[in-house]
Amino acid sequence: MSRALAHVTLLVREYDEAIRFFTERLGFRLLEDTALGEGKRWILVSPSQEPSACLLLARASTPEQLSCVGRQAGDRVFLFLHTDNFNRDHARMRASGVRFLEDPREEAYGTLAVFEDLYGNKWDLLEPRDPPPPR
Repeated sequence: MSRALAHVTLLVREYDEAIRFFTERLGFRLLEDTALGEGKRWILVSPSQEPSACLLLARASTPEQLSCVGRQAGDRVFLFLHTDNFNRDHARMRASGVRFLEDPREEAYGTLAVFEDLYGNKWDLLEPRDPPPPR
């Protein structure tokens, strides 16, 4: 049996501002933007050329959904963006206006810093350390 996580829904206020943030500031690729009628769109973005999981940008359409924009995980880190070069991506993201909430730090599992998306959801930018060799 083969299974994989395909998409994670991220509630956004407006489609186009979210596309701009993810593609221009975070360097994601716009994989799909399909009109579904009645103002709805199916929008997939991914940080990778070969996406294993994508974000589905979903415009909030009710007051309850709108109240969740930017706080989908309460005040915790919501998503984890892995990179093979922390310094490169951290510098590029800062230069494009991404707001980091802390200075980079070293942990046992890698180099990371927490940043916010355009709505205030917290993310980790993380360059994982190589796992220890098996015993």
